[in-house]
Amino acid sequence: MPELPEVETVRRGLEKQLSGAKIKSVKVLRKDSVGYPSVEEFTSMLKGREFHSVGRRGKYLLLKLSDNTGMVAHLRMSGRLLVMQGNDVEPGHVRIRIGLTDGRKLIFDDTRVFGRLWCVPEGESFESVVETLNSLGPEPLDGINPKYLQTAFQRKTQSIKIALLDQSIIAGVGNIYADESLHRAGIHPNRQACSLTLAELKRLSKELQIVLNNAIEAGGSTLRDYTDSSGVNGNYQHEALVYGRKDEPCRKCKSKIERIKLAGRSSHFCPRCQR
Repeated sequence: MPELPEVETVRRGLEKQLSGAKIKSVKVLRKDSVGYPSVEEFTSMLKGREFHSVGRRGKYLLLKLSDNTGMVAHLRMSGRLLVMQGNDVEPGHVRIRIGLTDGRKLIFDDTRVFGRLWCVPEGESFESVVETLNSLGPEPLDGINPKYLQTAFQRKTQSIKIALLDQSIIAGVGNIYADESLHRAGIHPNRQACSLTLAELKRLSKELQIVLNNAIEAGGSTLRDYTDSSGVNGNYQHEALVYGRKDEPCRKCKSKIERIKLAGRSSHFCPRCQR
């Protein structure tokens, strides 16, 4: 699933490509790709609107449109938002096609059909339409305070790796960047979250921000489906220290990277650097 760096990369691309663009037509090719409202209302609400700006909250894209309306997108496992020329050959799993008055089109392509687009009616908030936005924790790039993490984790007996994936504690962090941050901070993924000291949490919060910013600079990670809004793959997967590198040598100490399952999620770590 695309994580914060991938969604932020898409956001930046869409902001540049869509600002000031006006919607001419909307074609929904798969009904369950629309989260709200009905397909008919979704289509009629978007027609004639102009894109103003593109924001992000966790792994959600928040597109502000004219007349105080908007659209929310969640890419989930395989969703992609692509800005294409009108005569460009489309990918094979287009679910929603939004035609623009300048001849371009915004395509929502989604192989596994878990992604959703929601239309936000005039005068309503993003959070009132997509209620899960209300339960998201703070944004890690805004500066996660170690004291905040200490309070959030103080009763968490689960592993720190799984606690980092809790979107109500930190928004946007997923499997790849949790593994990478824990490695850089020298913390074993199976440590109980409540056992981390304030010094360790200070180190972890710092490394988490470094990892996320590095990944954004690299355009995110492409493991299977992800591309940016122009269809370009990310490159961070080539820089990863532990994720996806089972049995390969640690780039720091040359020990073999190990992989374990925690709550059904694969976790990669160095047994020497992360005792």
